[in-house]
Amino acid sequence: MTRKNAVPLWLAVIAVVVLLTAGLALASDDASAVAPAAGTSSAMPWWGWPLILFVVTFLLGIVAVLGGVGGGVLFVPIIGGFFPFHIDFVRGAGLLVALAGALAAGPGLLKKGMADLRLALPVALIASSCAIVGAMLGLALPAKVVNISLGGTILGIVAIMLMAKKSEFPEVRQADNLSTALRISGVYHEISSGQDINWKIHRTPQGLATFILIGIMAGMFGLGAGWANVPVLNLMMGAPLKVSVATSKFLLSITDTSAAWIYVNNGAVLPMMVVPSIIGIMLGSIVGVRILAKTKPAAVRYIVIAMLLFAGSRAMLKGLGIWN
Repeated sequence: MTRKNAVPLWLAVIAVVVLLTAGLALASDDASAVAPAAGTSSAMPWWGWPLILFVVTFLLGIVAVLGGVGGGVLFVPIIGGFFPFHIDFVRGAGLLVALAGALAAGPGLLKKGMADLRLALPVALIASSCAIVGAMLGLALPAKVVNISLGGTILGIVAIMLMAKKSEFPEVRQADNLSTALRISGVYHEISSGQDINWKIHRTPQGLATFILIGIMAGMFGLGAGWANVPVLNLMMGAPLKVSVATSKFLLSITDTSAAWIYVNNGAVLPMMVVPSIIGIMLGSIVGVRILAKTKPAAVRYIVIAMLLFAGSRAMLKGLGIWN
């Protein structure tokens, strides 16, 4: 490593230590809220769970990048199923974890012309409004009902990941009337081929209607919505895969902000969970990007599916009172 590259690395390490320390200090006042949520007392010091949470989310960040999924979809079922935190706190932290990644990536994707504002804004208006409704509904429901619903949703995501196909450039013969009226179309430069790709979409009313359900589920379960955004934008509406992925990432920064505010306003966000989780996910993602070039994503994808299958089953059995 050259001296030129060593300085930013040390600054990053120092920043991580400072942020983690600050978060854990803030968490000391909230530590008592965790034990009652679990229903048990613990001899572990207050900083023990945040430290373990940091390590686990660091690993989740690596796996999320390699498996091509968002951190939120792994965070909520795994942390909610195997950590002694109430499901409301887990969902609030999950939204902020997904939001952090989206805010980090969104501006760059817009600058590169990958994310499309005309495609994102009508979808964001619908999804963010419904995410608020979903968040309020999720906080009003009993934890048992939420766990059962979360387990069913995660198992549904597993099915989508197993069956979903990827289409780099879907064939859209003619744009529909609604997308034409909203002028949702564009051109982006495909670096791999060196060509400018002209694209348009169809089945816009059906796609927008689907985002009502996606927004509600994102707010209710704190999963983010990248797992659903991309298939709808790409396979249903016909946007190119790269445009769908980039626009989905930008969408999360709007949708998750709306839902996260409901959790913050209701006191369902604990700094002792959020700070180590965000730092762990972000650092793990950086490492995951470096590992991605040397591994086979297809193999990791099935590892992610297995993890989600196990975590979804755990959440459902926990909600049914079979596995507490």
